[in-house]
Amino acid sequence: MSIAYNLIHRVNVGDILKRSAARFPYKTAVIEGDRRISYKECNAWVNQVARGLLALGLRHGDRLAILASNSIEFVLVYFACAKAGITIIPINLALHPDEVSYILQDSGAKAVVLEEMFLDKWPAVGEGLAVTDLILIGSESDPEQPGAIRCHKWEQVWQAQNDTEVVCQVEDRDLMQCLYTSGTTSHPKGVMSSHIAVYLNTLGTAFDLKFTENDVSIAMLPLFHTAQLNAVTTPVMIAGGTTVIVKKFDPVAVMQLIEREGVTQIFGLPMMYRALLDHPERESFDLTTLRLCIYAMAPMPNQDLQRAHDVFQCDFALLFGQTEMAPVATVFRPEHQLTKSGAVGTPAANVEVGIMNECGDLLPTGQVGEIVYRSPQTMEGYLNDPQNTEHAFANGWFHSGDEGYFDEDNILWFADRKKDMIKTGGVNVASIEVEKVIFQHPRVLNVAVVGLPHVHWTEALTAFVISKDDEAVPEEEIIQLCRTQLGGFKVPKKVVTVKAFPMTTTGKIQKHLLKKEYAELYATSLT
Repeated sequence: MSIAYNLIHRVNVGDILKRSAARFPYKTAVIEGDRRISYKECNAWVNQVARGLLALGLRHGDRLAILASNSIEFVLVYFACAKAGITIIPINLALHPDEVSYILQDSGAKAVVLEEMFLDKWPAVGEGLAVTDLILIGSESDPEQPGAIRCHKWEQVWQAQNDTEVVCQVEDRDLMQCLYTSGTTSHPKGVMSSHIAVYLNTLGTAFDLKFTENDVSIAMLPLFHTAQLNAVTTPVMIAGGTTVIVKKFDPVAVMQLIEREGVTQIFGLPMMYRALLDHPERESFDLTTLRLCIYAMAPMPNQDLQRAHDVFQCDFALLFGQTEMAPVATVFRPEHQLTKSGAVGTPAANVEVGIMNECGDLLPTGQVGEIVYRSPQTMEGYLNDPQNTEHAFANGWFHSGDEGYFDEDNILWFADRKKDMIKTGGVNVASIEVEKVIFQHPRVLNVAVVGLPHVHWTEALTAFVISKDDEAVPEEEIIQLCRTQLGGFKVPKKVVTVKAFPMTTTGKIQKHLLKKEYAELYATSLT
């Protein structure tokens, strides 16, 4: 296929920015602190960065890793890689250097963009890699050359390049990005997503949530995570909206930005909304420009959702999915939020959803099984892992690892992660069902229910809670609350108050670490 034919027909994530620049050249694309860039400027700078990367010797199909905080530079590198046909590998900033080293080795990254504040991760990972070039953001002095690796200051890479469009043949199914999922018992898996997958997710999410050029959105989750990067930021940009970047979540800073910039939508975790609602200074800010609050990772407790509706006076929506879906699979739309609280919505625009049993049969309404997907958004596979790829694509569907069911209105309900289902006394209990009840206790800030080894029950259902007031929540109160709403086999055997949970950087409780830490809790128990 000729490059001319490719340029006419292709789907390239870099064209999202190019086309928004043509439609809204002088509209503000990104704000970070005192820095503001228009779509025209952003596209021109991206072209310069793309040319700079190619000038270093990177070519179509090569891989570039980035370790950087939320910034305009992150956005530039992301779209530059897309235009140049380079696969980008965003790396979680909370990882240990050994984990970073594994990702660089597994991915075969040839270049790394590294913010200088994270340079302490580099000495431990610099040996035995395919990396030829290290690009430092924020370096005041000329970087030292570690061994055979060439080091460059960020500005030196691109500022001398011209800003005309890069002409590069990129096919629809070429890899746009490879994001590594959190590992539990083994190394993380590299999820390979194509240009068409990311593009259709971007277009579909913008359509589902009715994004427009009038939207102003705060990026307060990490851009290295697909939830912020692909579920909100790229959809906002395809619509011509404005993205306001913050380095990390701070309730006061977020409310100041909402008031100052006329923010119309925010995207956060349920615990972030709780922090905004509970902040003593909230009423001193004008938050009336908000039209949509988006949340992800977990359903929001009904009492929090009702309160948030009352306070913010705007719509709420839940995005549900996973990295393998680039990432949005279902959308829990505003019209169902209060009447179907706890559900995860209806299929996203480009996604088909089914419920499957262990035999590979699709199940009817009301029956619980594994949630499976079909969509052009689905990953190409796991990098260097054909066995897990084959397992994930069994029976002609992508297997999510989540359990759920459809109700009579074709709304999907999440039951639990398959790995988090608790097998106690010969029956399965969904941890999320018990957690929803415990969340009703007025002193519970957060809760995690897990199954721990037990000589009699196989797994003993155990609740870990964090108290709002730092005092232990009485175990009997939690147990009694559960008894009033749940069958006896779903009532926790023990309730343990803890100060904090092990968490991922995107707010997910790492239940496997809780189970490991408390594995001996019932070692001497027979009841």
